[in-house]
Amino acid sequence: MQLQSKQPHIGTTIFTVMSKLANDHGALNLSQGFPNFECSPKLIELVEKYLRKGMNQYAPLSGIQPLREIIAQKTSDLYGISYHPDQEVTIVSGATEALYAAITAVVQTGDEVILLEPNYDSYEPAVRLNGGIPVYVTLTPENNYQIDWNVVKAKITEKTKLILLNTPHNPTGTVMSKDDLEQLAAIVKDTNIFIVSDEVYEHIIFDGHNHWSPIRHPELQKRTFVCGSFGKTFHVTGWKVGYCLAPQQLSEEFRKVHQWLAFSTVTPIQYALAEFLQEPDNYLSVSQFYQEKRDKFIACIQGSRFEWIPASGSFFQCVNYANITDENDLALAQRLTKEIGVASIPVSVFYHQKNDYKILRFCFAKDDQTLEIAGERLSKL
Repeated sequence: MQLQSKQPHIGTTIFTVMSKLANDHGALNLSQGFPNFECSPKLIELVEKYLRKGMNQYAPLSGIQPLREIIAQKTSDLYGISYHPDQEVTIVSGATEALYAAITAVVQTGDEVILLEPNYDSYEPAVRLNGGIPVYVTLTPENNYQIDWNVVKAKITEKTKLILLNTPHNPTGTVMSKDDLEQLAAIVKDTNIFIVSDEVYEHIIFDGHNHWSPIRHPELQKRTFVCGSFGKTFHVTGWKVGYCLAPQQLSEEFRKVHQWLAFSTVTPIQYALAEFLQEPDNYLSVSQFYQEKRDKFIACIQGSRFEWIPASGSFFQCVNYANITDENDLALAQRLTKEIGVASIPVSVFYHQKNDYKILRFCFAKDDQTLEIAGERLSKL
């Protein structure tokens, strides 16, 4: 009996590969994007509280009411944008599910989807599994991965159905600006092009930058699915709880897909998050916390031969190693894991043609001791 694969060219993700390599060699894991420190003790107490209160059965398909309401209130408070908690906010089992459901809701066979690469590795498979055709706009380190909207415009055809955005951006750490939104709005006006915006690092943004979600522009808001995550914000990536904000018509189609993927999301954690979000400082303080982590990592590699532009958001710092070796980035990432005990992600894996610009991505969501040891080892190269 033979099975014809729907994804014959897809193997194990680079995150799994590098984390396993780090574990096998006892290396510091600055590759996969998860913290090595605990979340707030208060959040753990709240989960225990709702476990013991018996909130252990299925949540509603759209998520529990208190969590949907506080997300809607938070969005209104921060950006002045109103979403109806019953009709336009959906709780999901992680942002990857949200991205897949949003893509599935709008993409049909033969539709073209604009992907700005380097991009997170789930985007292309989700497009292809829905019969979509990825159309790539390649961003490069020469201009710090800024988007050339003239190139985006040139890629638009009558088949374009969706543009997929990510801000703050993984892996590059860049953020979109108000001007980016204006240029994008001019491109999609009077079209039937939708937007999926991956905003899992919404609260991890530095140096006084603002978070310019496409929902802050009226032309974009009406066509946008925002995919968010609590895992990155509250250091609980293993909980896999996220959400989607979208206008009612879009949310209706999104929920049709969500019900067949997960139906509902872990109940006691939803209640815990709903209560934790009632104190805004629990998410507003995250930016400063991670800016200090970024600055700590940069200080630790200050004596190295790497070159970098400080990340504007996310919890990743990209560095250029061209002054050190001409090895391809995958080979170097593997060698550094084995030889000096520091694991990273080669940025070429985020390009469909594996473009090698001699860039490695390091996750700085680690305790200070880990960052110091990693910096000491990297500075010896």
